[in-house]
Amino acid sequence: MSTPTVAFSELSKNSKRVAETLDRTQRLHVTRRDGEDLYLTTARHDRQREETADVTARLLAALVRSDVGERAILRSLPSVFPWVRHLSAQELREFVAELADATSDVAHLDVHGNLHRVIVEWRATARVLADPALTERLTRRLPDEDHGEVTAP
Repeated sequence: MSTPTVAFSELSKNSKRVAETLDRTQRLHVTRRDGEDLYLTTARHDRQREETADVTARLLAALVRSDVGERAILRSLPSVFPWVRHLSAQELREFVAELADATSDVAHLDVHGNLHRVIVEWRATARVLADPALTERLTRRLPDEDHGEVTAP
């Protein structure tokens, strides 16, 4: 479903009409020239999104705790994240565990950044592993030189 878009000036000039549109669509994209775009949503729509996140997180966590469920997830991952084929079996299990934890953070803590971070970091790992020359450069043994203590920033 496409989200209707309105300009911020339209919201301020015709708030009643914008609110009527929001009542029909449950969500509006508000563009701004002087800042980040906004989304307006109804309380009902937001509650439904929270419930969706909660059910998804609990379902994923339950699947990970079961051998059959974990195998199903591992078989399904390449359909969702094609780049996982470059990860080892152990790395795949670590990714699934972190994915489940981050999904739980979305549902129970309203923290969305962790899920994004987990996906971005594992995709970057797969990108390195997909390039043998890059993998070799990044995993070769460093010289045995001791450069001293690393101080805190």
